[in-house]
Amino acid sequence: MKAIVAVDENWGIGKDGKLLAHLPGDLRYFKEKTLGKTLIVGRKTLESFPGGKPLPGRENIVLTENEAYCKEGCCICRGLDDLFERIAGLPGEEIYVVGGAEIYDLFFPYYDEIFVTRILASFEADRHFPNLDERPDFKRTWCSEPMQEQGVAYRFERYERQ
Repeated sequence: MKAIVAVDENWGIGKDGKLLAHLPGDLRYFKEKTLGKTLIVGRKTLESFPGGKPLPGRENIVLTENEAYCKEGCCICRGLDDLFERIAGLPGEEIYVVGGAEIYDLFFPYYDEIFVTRILASFEADRHFPNLDERPDFKRTWCSEPMQEQGVAYRFERYERQ
C-alpha cells in the first residue's frame, strides 16, 4: 500500500479542509501516480475534490463511519474490515491512500512507499502528516530537483519502509 501527500516544511498538509498551496505541477504528479489505481480517501477529503466528486479514472473508496453517507461513483466502506475485504487481492502497488490526516494515520502501518511533495515553505496548517525524517522505519530513497510555481518552491520525494 502506498500514500501520496503534499507537505510543507513542518509536515503540514492542510488548513480548514483545503490544501496549503495550489501547485499545478503537483496535481499533474498526483494524477500521473494515481490514474488507473484504487484510492482510499476519507469523506471530508472526497468532498474537497472538485465538485465534491470522485476522481475520474480511479476507483475511489471512501472510508466513513457515517452510516447515511452515499456518493455516486464511489465505494463506501464503514470500517476497516469492510475496506480490507474490498481491496483483498489487489496488489499493494495499486492502492494509494490520499487523505485526510486521520485516514493517513489509520493506514500508516500498511505503507510500503510514500510519495511526498515537499513544499519548501511553511504555512499555517491544522492537519499534519507524520515527519518521515524522524522515523527509523522509513528512509528517503529518491528526491527530484526543486521546481517553482506561483512563487512556491517544491520537490518530489519517495520514502520506503525499511
